[in-house]
Amino acid sequence: MKSKFKIKGLDCANCAAELERAIQKIDGVQNASISFMTEKLVIECEEALKDEIYKKIRKVVKREEPDVTLEEA
Repeated sequence: MKSKFKIKGLDCANCAAELERAIQKIDGVQNASISFMTEKLVIECEEALKDEIYKKIRKVVKREEPDVTLEEA
């Protein structure tokens, strides 16, 4: 299942790449892609684990980039 998020407050493309790598390490995430230019995060994950994965993604974002906000698109 693909899910899209609006990701605001990223300072640079390098920060986006580091955040993308951290999200890809979450169990249940099959793929994650962050576009720095369009401020979008697209993830592929199992639908049954969706809510748990979303919570983990929000924790990772707050840990890696505390000033970044994440909204479902």
